[in-house]
Amino acid sequence: MAVDLPDNVVITRLDRLVSWCRKNSLWPMPFATACCGIELMATGASRHDLARFGAEVFRFSPRQCDLMIVAGRVVMKMLPVLQRIWQQMHEPKWCISMGACASTGGVFDTYSVVQGIDRFVPVDMYVPGCPPRPEQLIQAIVDLQEKIQREGTALGREFAAPGRQRPPRALEER
Repeated sequence: MAVDLPDNVVITRLDRLVSWCRKNSLWPMPFATACCGIELMATGASRHDLARFGAEVFRFSPRQCDLMIVAGRVVMKMLPVLQRIWQQMHEPKWCISMGACASTGGVFDTYSVVQGIDRFVPVDMYVPGCPPRPEQLIQAIVDLQEKIQREGTALGREFAAPGRQRPPRALEER
């Protein structure tokens, strides 16, 4: 039994529609330091135009964002701030670790630099490089959009996905 529908009518499942909406309207929260921060700014500038990929204007309020981009080295004194910002973001939320310093500590193998932010916040995508090019960050955002579409968000399936782990340490209470 075929039904003739107008060309402007699309039939889909609700969770696929919600995933499509979320993947095409990411609101990034920059947490940028040092040279990776400069490349992150270049990604949002007119030459690379991140908005055409569905990640609109950078917001500096965690309550307006669903994507945190941690770019550059994170020192131990900044870690409670990073965790607090992460906790203030609404679910569903995602994180991109940009650069060697944010991912592994980079060349800063010292007690004062965090040796990978994935020990403290769950990371969805890693962007390698020192510093990585804006095109690499754009590719990570496109890959994250594919992951959002594939795993879905309407029923909370992204929280139960086997690849996403919660960090072992919680925010320190004061």
